[in-house]
Amino acid sequence: MDLLHNDLGQPIGFPVPNWTPRAQPPRTALEGRFCRIEILDPERHAAEIYEANVEDREGKTWTYLGYGPFANYADYRAWADAAAKSSDPLFHAIVDLTSGKAVGIASYLRIDAQVGVIEVGHIHYSPALQKTSAATEAMYLLMRRAFDELGYRRYEWKCDALNAPSRRAALRLGFRYEGIFRQATMYKGRNRDTAWYSIIDREWPTLKSAFEVWLRPGNFTEDGQPRTRLSQLTNEALSGGGHR
Repeated sequence: MDLLHNDLGQPIGFPVPNWTPRAQPPRTALEGRFCRIEILDPERHAAEIYEANVEDREGKTWTYLGYGPFANYADYRAWADAAAKSSDPLFHAIVDLTSGKAVGIASYLRIDAQVGVIEVGHIHYSPALQKTSAATEAMYLLMRRAFDELGYRRYEWKCDALNAPSRRAALRLGFRYEGIFRQATMYKGRNRDTAWYSIIDREWPTLKSAFEVWLRPGNFTEDGQPRTRLSQLTNEALSGGGHR
């Protein structure tokens, strides 16, 4: 892209003509082949998610979140009740369509509809959801809503810079690494350097195609294993390889 300059000879950003503020994310469900994403409803979801989380007996999935693990259901329910009242973060339950049970959480947050920027975060996958097709599809469905349905320009992923699994997940899903904000915040009484990742609107069409190739029924063996790795497809998409 050629560098633009104003009348004073100063470099400036490319124009964004006819821009209008975007809508806030709706509270309607997102339906996929492997999962359904619903606005968190503690009455319907909290007990199922808590039971699924209990399988993480060491509490390893909570290390890089600002809350948890929870000692009992009453504590988790209190957290879920508070979370469900929030519109930013806007918490969603991830329901596995095979079991019909809610097994994870994800949210939209730091929603800046004026300029079209939205973040995905507060991602907590129970052992029943981790490394499943539903886990990947959930991220795709939330991306698709942000870009295709709502028309946002930028989709962000941030995590503790020491959280290696989250950083690998971001790259697998097609996010580009942008750098580390040192001493960005504190949580659980300790420092957090934050790693930033993003997808922008002009990258989304080819990344969307990569996800759709990966999600095709023909990409899965009889025992449900993908034949082609998503990381291969997203890397090709970002490098200009494209998909048909």
